[in-house]
Amino acid sequence: MRNVLVSGGTRGVGLAIGKKLAADGFRVFALGRKESPELEAAIVAAPSGVMNFLPFDLAQVDLIPDLVRELKAEHGPLYGLVNNAALGTDGLLSNMHNSDIERLVRLNTISPIVLTKYAVRSMMTAGSGRIVNISSIIGFTGYSGLSVYGATKASMLGFTRSLAREVGRLGVTVNAVAPGFMDTEMTASMKDADRAKIAARSALKRLVDVDDVAGAVSYLMSDAAKNVTGTVMTVDAGNTA
Repeated sequence: MRNVLVSGGTRGVGLAIGKKLAADGFRVFALGRKESPELEAAIVAAPSGVMNFLPFDLAQVDLIPDLVRELKAEHGPLYGLVNNAALGTDGLLSNMHNSDIERLVRLNTISPIVLTKYAVRSMMTAGSGRIVNISSIIGFTGYSGLSVYGATKASMLGFTRSLAREVGRLGVTVNAVAPGFMDTEMTASMKDADRAKIAARSALKRLVDVDDVAGAVSYLMSDAAKNVTGTVMTVDAGNTA
């Protein structure tokens, strides 16, 4: 059974991705600081050993090498990595505290790059593997009040394309999924009027569901996508059409 690590996999889109990949036949390790009731229920519902909780705080960048090494020693090498964990802190740049800026960049950019560094090594040795980075349409459209968040998500797009060229000759694919606004904790604080405006701008006149993103990741992680790399799959109900 192929091992896949999903960061931020305890709730929301990360949990949806993990559940979909588990249904596809992967052994999933959902990484997060705390196990959520939703993940606990998913673990119970799945066959034994298929869905697993991996407690870890990605802000502890220096401990990431040990995390990957211990995971490999106990369960074998990773076949797939989904970099999903991210902070969605909003606020005007001129008013944002420097510590908040640093926290966003650390968790949304530095942590996934370092995690990928250590996870991809076993994939390169094996001659196969899948990396999927969850970005956002904000990374290329922009959104008022999300300049720092947008910067971190744009950085993952450049990272995706360049890393795809680095590891492609060794059989590893690297792609990104850029979701539009979804019904998740990140958008729960938005006013209904703002959510309605976003939906109205989309070609399909609705927000994206987390299962839509999970389906895109499922495809990119599958054998059907063996020749898809260095690309960005946009799942936004036509918001950027």
